[in-house]
Amino acid sequence: MNRRSAVLTATLVLALSGVAALLVARPAAPVAGSRTTPAPVLPIAVVSASAFTSGPELASSPPTRLEIPALRVTAPVTELGLAPDGTMQVPADARTVGWFSGAPAPGSLGPAVLAGHVDYRGRAGSFARLPELRPGDPVRVSRRDGTVAVFAVDRIGRYPKRAFPTEAVYGPIDHAGLRLVTCGGDFDRETGHYVDNVVVFASLRGSSRT
Repeated sequence: MNRRSAVLTATLVLALSGVAALLVARPAAPVAGSRTTPAPVLPIAVVSASAFTSGPELASSPPTRLEIPALRVTAPVTELGLAPDGTMQVPADARTVGWFSGAPAPGSLGPAVLAGHVDYRGRAGSFARLPELRPGDPVRVSRRDGTVAVFAVDRIGRYPKRAFPTEAVYGPIDHAGLRLVTCGGDFDRETGHYVDNVVVFASLRGSSRT
């Protein structure tokens, strides 16, 4: 295992250790007449970077902005690491989308994962309308190196959180892929969480310059 693989594997192992804590985290007090939703619960797969095979891709560069034209979404993207308690950090507001920096960058080889809120503190989140996407819809990710990775939606799925498709989301693939993840389904007021996750699967189709 090379150094990059070892670092990535160690990071993902740490994130996995914090999932249980994230599952039981309580949201802040809700705004009257609205839902307050904690961050999407994201099971983390332990996948070595060496598992990814060659294919069309861009050099790795952190994402800075996400555009989903069909939903009229333009949102800043922030890097997510690990919180002191071992859980994955989450976007701090309804609009910002988070990229888990321990996984591939959008446009580079492998499955990049972006997480966002469906709603947060009484405001609709950037990912509130993800289920409305259709195969073929474009998703654009601006990157720090000045390139824009252009993806096309392959499929959309909704899964009970107890049956999150970890392998499909985080498992090795032979191309540059993108997964957009948020919460969905009914809202369980006892736990303070939605019961499902919505996942959009997309593949790189090209790139442009900003």
